[in-house]
Amino acid sequence: MDWETIAWVALVASMIIIVMGLFAKPPEAQFGNQAAEPETTPMQALQELAYPLAFVAFLGLLGLKSIMSFSAVLLTATVVSGSIWLIDILFFKKRRLAKHAALGGGAAAVRAAPIVVETAASFFPVILVVFLLRSLLFEPFKIPTPSMVPSLLVGDHILVNKYSYGVRLPVLNKKIMDVGLPARGDVMVFRYPLDTTKDYIKRVIGIPGDVVNYKDKRLTINGIAQPTTIGERYVDNFQSAEGRSYQSYQEKLGEASHRMMVLPEMPSLDRRNVRPFPNINNCAYNGEEMTCKVPAGHYFMMGDNRDGSDDSRYWGFVPEENIVGRAFLVWMNYDAFSRIGTKIQ
Repeated sequence: MDWETIAWVALVASMIIIVMGLFAKPPEAQFGNQAAEPETTPMQALQELAYPLAFVAFLGLLGLKSIMSFSAVLLTATVVSGSIWLIDILFFKKRRLAKHAALGGGAAAVRAAPIVVETAASFFPVILVVFLLRSLLFEPFKIPTPSMVPSLLVGDHILVNKYSYGVRLPVLNKKIMDVGLPARGDVMVFRYPLDTTKDYIKRVIGIPGDVVNYKDKRLTINGIAQPTTIGERYVDNFQSAEGRSYQSYQEKLGEASHRMMVLPEMPSLDRRNVRPFPNINNCAYNGEEMTCKVPAGHYFMMGDNRDGSDDSRYWGFVPEENIVGRAFLVWMNYDAFSRIGTKIQ
């Protein structure tokens, strides 16, 4: 489904209706009964739908065209709807009521707020609550790629705890209160360092000061090989129709234990995928082996699908200011309802 096309059609159609409504003749009260409520015309009914539809379509296009992040779109919607509502209360509502009273209580349409004001008044409280909840507490994401299989599957809808690593200002993502720090083994959502308009999800492998080594499909952190226990073969059809067979392991990072998997026939590292990145001098590449020292205020991230993940091995470290939050729950997967309620380890 092409959501951008749908949004454009909705915006154009609703704007046509709004413009037509500006030139439509207002309804008249019933003859001989000045206090009667004028009948709602078909044009008025269409306008009552057109204003909110235009509002939603316009905001949707801002997000779909990547002009704004979704958080910025929500903030814009909150400010615009709240401003319209407040301006009406401060400057226009009293005038409408006074005019209504001057007409002896007649012409009920005079007392009613314009459709644009009614739309803003209806949207503002709902958008404000959603914005605050999403910005400060929990934010939903959808897993689009298999880089975190077997822990997270394509199509998983997850919840991210926004305050696990500190309270941050919405949109600006600037921390204003310390709460905690990422730990090895956490599954974290962050802004991709090479393009901060994109959100990535990976597992925290190295914290500031760690020396991370990856060789022969195994992790060594600060000279200590991380314990692994071999598991069953993992077969999935996310990359090809016939499915590929992966070797899975139970890996322990600090106190946390999680599943990860590799393709034994593939190299541990593909040097061709390594891009220039800040602090690249902290890393040394030797054939299929990689060693990196994590700079202060940065984190080293890897996917659980080790041979199907584009991660810190190839594009470097995640700055602390890029952190979005800690993933903790799968709340929906429309292709696998058994995934609902799965805690993210």
